[in-house]
Amino acid sequence: MTALGLLCLAVWIYLFLGHGKYWLSRPELGPARPAHSPPVDVVVPARDEAATIQPVIASLVAQDYAGSFQVFLVDDNSTDGTAERAATAPNLSVLRGRPKPPDWSGKMWAVSQGVAAGAAPLVLLTDADIVHDPRHLSALVAQLQAPAAGGASLDMVSEMVRLNCTSLAERVLVPAFVYFFQMLYPFARVNDPRSPVAAAAGGTVLIRRDALERIGGIEAIKAALIDDVTLAKAVKAGGRAIYLGHSGLAASIRPYPRFTDIWQMISRTAFTQLRYSAAILLLTVLGLTLVWLVPVWLALFGHGWQRACGIGACALAAISYLPTLRRYGRSPAGAIALPLIALFYMAATVGSALDHWRGAGARWKNRSYGGG
Repeated sequence: MTALGLLCLAVWIYLFLGHGKYWLSRPELGPARPAHSPPVDVVVPARDEAATIQPVIASLVAQDYAGSFQVFLVDDNSTDGTAERAATAPNLSVLRGRPKPPDWSGKMWAVSQGVAAGAAPLVLLTDADIVHDPRHLSALVAQLQAPAAGGASLDMVSEMVRLNCTSLAERVLVPAFVYFFQMLYPFARVNDPRSPVAAAAGGTVLIRRDALERIGGIEAIKAALIDDVTLAKAVKAGGRAIYLGHSGLAASIRPYPRFTDIWQMISRTAFTQLRYSAAILLLTVLGLTLVWLVPVWLALFGHGWQRACGIGACALAAISYLPTLRRYGRSPAGAIALPLIALFYMAATVGSALDHWRGAGARWKNRSYGGG
């Protein structure tokens, strides 16, 4: 048990000091003006988004951007009047989505139609639940024009927008979702062209059209369920530069009022992330147990060095969570609950695998994907 305690502490020392400083919860993209303002096509795929689409589209067509931009709302066969609820504007085109081919994911098929409808050199992909500050498009373009590490030119800029954090379930679980995403994909490593780590957050992705064409267009990721990360990996391949940060100018208004809603959000793609592998699932559960649960056990029930190592690991875990709690305006006391929250996410991941094995697979917007 002493050896196990030393291993837990060593893992947390590495995570805290050597894992891209993921826990600092930065960088954050703030207001900025680009040196020049090329035309932009904004693509919004939407399926049954009547509850959120009006403020989303209104925020996009009103962007304070010096260049020209066109918003393409792709209504993916909605049954709730999504397209009819969207704002009207001269720079808004509403496209009725064509029937989905069997080898495409629904979202990627809608995105591909929106991308094909325009010809601007820059394409902004955003979701139908994201509202944008009027300065947001300018800030994104300015970041795309900024040099990456080593002076490389950026091909793509993505942001983790501020997620809804109103209900009890959201206040407990949403900051941890952002924290775990940062842990899985340290932003500093994503932003380093020399690092193989690549990721994006699908709520906001600004990409050069020629970079998208270089990878084969949206068709290259047509079946992807975790499309943002898949796109980032394809773009970054070959040493190209991408940027991932937090947004101070965009926020999701999609509510997750119940714990079951967040469970379903996680389980929809968790096993996909593990490549549908039972072996990887087992290793993941063992690894998460070592990182999150063993230190608590040792801190409570260990003796001597065992307890000291457990307390040390728990302290580093709690300290690492504080910047994300601060980002979401939550009490620092919430760090105490992080191991229990990690257990919830672990259980949802196992639930994702069980869904897959019994043939349910991922389900979203009345479509099923990846059943066993």
